[in-house]
Amino acid sequence: MNITLRLIVSLVVIVTSITLLSTYLVVNEEKDKQYEELDRRSLLLAESLQEVIEPQLDRKNYSDLKRLVNKFGNRERLLGVSVHGADGMIIAITSSLESATEQVTNIASESLVKGVDVGKTFQIDSKEIHLYSKPILKQEKIQGILTIFHKTAYIHEKLINIWKQTFLRMLAIVVLISLVTLFLIRWGILGPITQTATWLKKIRTGDITQEPTLPRGKLFAPIAKEATRLAKTLSQAKTAAQEEAKLRQTTESLWTPDRLKEFIKSKLEGKSIFMLSNREPYMHVHRGQKIEVIVPAGGLVTALDPVLRFCSGTWIAHGAGDADLEMVDERGRIMVPPEEPSYSLRRVFISKEEEDGYYYGFANEGLWPLCHIAHTRPIFRSEDWFYYKNVNQKFAEVALEELKNIHNPCLLIHDYHFALLAKMIKEKRPDAKIALFWHIPWPNPEVFGICPWQKELLDGMLGADLIGFQTQYHCNNFLDTVDRVLESRISWEKFSVTKEEHTTLIKPFPISIAPADEQFVERTKEKEVSPLEELRIKTKFLGIGVDRLDYTKGIIERLRSIERFLEKYTSYQGEFTFVQIGAPSRIHIKRYHDFLAEVEAEVERINWKFKTKGWRPIIYLKKHHSHEEILPFYKKADFCMVTSLHDGMNLVAKEFVSSRDDSNGALILSCFAGASKELQDALIVNPYDIEQGADAIYHALNMAPEEKTSRMERMRKIVKEHNIYKWTADLVTELTKIGSEYESTIKTV
Repeated sequence: MNITLRLIVSLVVIVTSITLLSTYLVVNEEKDKQYEELDRRSLLLAESLQEVIEPQLDRKNYSDLKRLVNKFGNRERLLGVSVHGADGMIIAITSSLESATEQVTNIASESLVKGVDVGKTFQIDSKEIHLYSKPILKQEKIQGILTIFHKTAYIHEKLINIWKQTFLRMLAIVVLISLVTLFLIRWGILGPITQTATWLKKIRTGDITQEPTLPRGKLFAPIAKEATRLAKTLSQAKTAAQEEAKLRQTTESLWTPDRLKEFIKSKLEGKSIFMLSNREPYMHVHRGQKIEVIVPAGGLVTALDPVLRFCSGTWIAHGAGDADLEMVDERGRIMVPPEEPSYSLRRVFISKEEEDGYYYGFANEGLWPLCHIAHTRPIFRSEDWFYYKNVNQKFAEVALEELKNIHNPCLLIHDYHFALLAKMIKEKRPDAKIALFWHIPWPNPEVFGICPWQKELLDGMLGADLIGFQTQYHCNNFLDTVDRVLESRISWEKFSVTKEEHTTLIKPFPISIAPADEQFVERTKEKEVSPLEELRIKTKFLGIGVDRLDYTKGIIERLRSIERFLEKYTSYQGEFTFVQIGAPSRIHIKRYHDFLAEVEAEVERINWKFKTKGWRPIIYLKKHHSHEEILPFYKKADFCMVTSLHDGMNLVAKEFVSSRDDSNGALILSCFAGASKELQDALIVNPYDIEQGADAIYHALNMAPEEKTSRMERMRKIVKEHNIYKWTADLVTELTKIGSEYESTIKTV
């Protein structure tokens, strides 16, 4: 029996049962009501006849009584009447009822004995008859009994009609329910399911080129959502398999999520990765009455979220969203990403005073400008240092709690917020393998010597087994700094530092991004409304810049290069537009607040200088944009400008290159960004050289198509091969090679 028939039969049985039960109750209620009405009519008739019968009883005129009772025989519903004496014997009875004298006498005797009205039913000649006996009183003495006989067949006919009408209504309802159910199942359920199944089959067999419109609504939205994800997974798996097959033919190997997952399982023997950073990958914030999930701006999240998506594990981070606390469990955990949970996010909550001192103070007014040589003076306060130590200790305690019962755990600590964390954890868990990756530049020893607590920071960092930097130059600077500040043994051959019998390796690991999601790119193409149309921009040439609004990103210098370009190459006035996307950041710090005002003032000044009716050279979009919102700008732009004054890597450069599947467009890249060491086919510029920046823009717009394609293809190959999965694999490989003192001690013993 198929599902449709089973559903219809079930509904019919349920509806029939409910209908029969309700009809049974209605019929019983109607039956009681009809008999009550019959008693009432019998009483009224008995009272009216009593006035006629009473005088005849007084005179004992029985012949007249007999004639009188025969007048009431066989009327529409009245069968007859009988009169009994005070002794209970029949005096007169309608002739048609003489066969029922025994039953009549019994009922009359009951009424005589009790002295009350009595109503009952009984069978006469297989027919139900209703009798109503009433005492005839005179001066409160019973002279006789008057009995009224009524037919009850009309009551039963009425009840039968109720059953018949109910049956017909029930039949109509059953037919209607069956048809509606059939319609809903066939067209409302089976149709969308068949449509989804057909689409999945085509995805599986590869016989499809674009995503169809799947069924929506509350009922099918979850199924459509999961089917879309499944199809995406199948497509990605197929693409990865095809790519692997191609690479095997050329003896190359591309790092993919699946390959990294298997690699991590093998290297870590099934254990998960523990990631620690200040910035969380997903943040919950209040938007009116709702709670929304946002992805914070920054390269760290862009790079590392894909790793944990495929390798599982736990990400420990500061819960900075105003709704973060509401969304976690009692231990501060939540599974992410929201649309497809695959790893655990453990949020650490700190007070406003701690955040001001640790994050805004020591980390971003002290270490950030210290490491970025962007000519902003670092500020160091003792109270900020106090909070920096406290928050590092708080993260260490949370990490140790997460590491319970895990032997030889693997931890990846990220960035300058946690310079003390590695040693704090290592002291409690010497078996832990700890890598610290420093995302920002490391300055020379003279610059780092400005920090009053340089010894404590270096000592804390050397608690890690492996310290990674973006470039070899930063590694060299770090070893020079350690050599000047701490008593330690440095091996320049192995690039390691040994302090207090603990050895730390120092190596470069240029961070990267995940390969472009081809299916995501295709969906963006299909849904894309040109960003130029949205912003009502009419221009022949388009440039793009995407940054956090930070004084290290060289945005002011970039704007001045654009100004000089328009002055020097006047034919581009009215023909060229530059879109600067800027995500506000750290606005509680005065330098950042002032910088926002500087950028706005510079944009306004340059636009006022060159603008004409319907055209302005710079479009400034000051808000955080998702990758989906930025991608159309990347794909439409003739060039992307990355002009950092000093940057560890800068992943915007790699995102732009990865997005250009048309092998078109040019990248103008600062020589002070770590990315310039890999992407040497970009137009490398000194961001302080405004004239060189202006010429680079002209070169990007006038580069021969063949040169532009060859440059972009070489850069795309580098980004594709040296992706975030390879970065993670390289880092984990180096980390797992290290045998900690804890293991060495066990072997010695």
